[in-house]
Amino acid sequence: MKLRAFHKLSYGLYLVASVYEGKKAGYIANTVFQVTSKPPLIAISCHKDNRSTEIIRKSGIFSVSVLKKELDVKIIGDFGFMSGDEIDKFNQREVITALTGAPIVLNEAVAWFDCKVHQEIDLGSHWLVIGEVQDSDLLSEDDPLTYAWYREKYKMFSPKNSPTYLEKDKLDEERKLDEANRPQPEEEQKPEGLEPHVCLICGFVYDPEQGDPTVGIPPGTPFEDLPDDYRCPICNASKEYFRKL
Repeated sequence: MKLRAFHKLSYGLYLVASVYEGKKAGYIANTVFQVTSKPPLIAISCHKDNRSTEIIRKSGIFSVSVLKKELDVKIIGDFGFMSGDEIDKFNQREVITALTGAPIVLNEAVAWFDCKVHQEIDLGSHWLVIGEVQDSDLLSEDDPLTYAWYREKYKMFSPKNSPTYLEKDKLDEERKLDEANRPQPEEEQKPEGLEPHVCLICGFVYDPEQGDPTVGIPPGTPFEDLPDDYRCPICNASKEYFRKL
């Protein structure tokens, strides 16, 4: 079985949020899809270990914010790789309350949906939660963010609890096997000091040839020359958590 075949399935990236007894929760999802139009039903896939899943199932409500293509990646770092026990993900963000009472995050969104849980299906490691749309709004005509574009630009993999999670080690083995079975052109060696470094927490790859435009690091900046307070743009990890590829 070719694991990378799964990367050819199309996904968007979304922010799913809910609230129960005053406690808000939210996470980044790439498995959100419309099931029917009459009534309008939207399904989300939630890992059973996620705190957000428990809150969605207890409250019976959730919102979906459709993220835009060109966005501040910090929102993905906070909602995708940080725990609500560590930070207040909703702090200093523009949040409105939907008809159902669910919080809706407007930052970096092009549209949103407010849903009331219609059905839950046990899938073993995940719950497939189907919600009936109670309200929605279009915020912008900007392009929505796709998971393929996000993965290519930021060299990112799905978090472990994601429905699309694939083990990086197995993907690397598969890639090496394919490369070994076909003729390879001579690769131009990168100059010393311009080697990419990977964040051990979330998998983000810093490429010196590209720099990091999100914080004003110009192309051609070696990892060793980054400021001491440089942090991963995805999960906020410090330089000590990066290793040379």
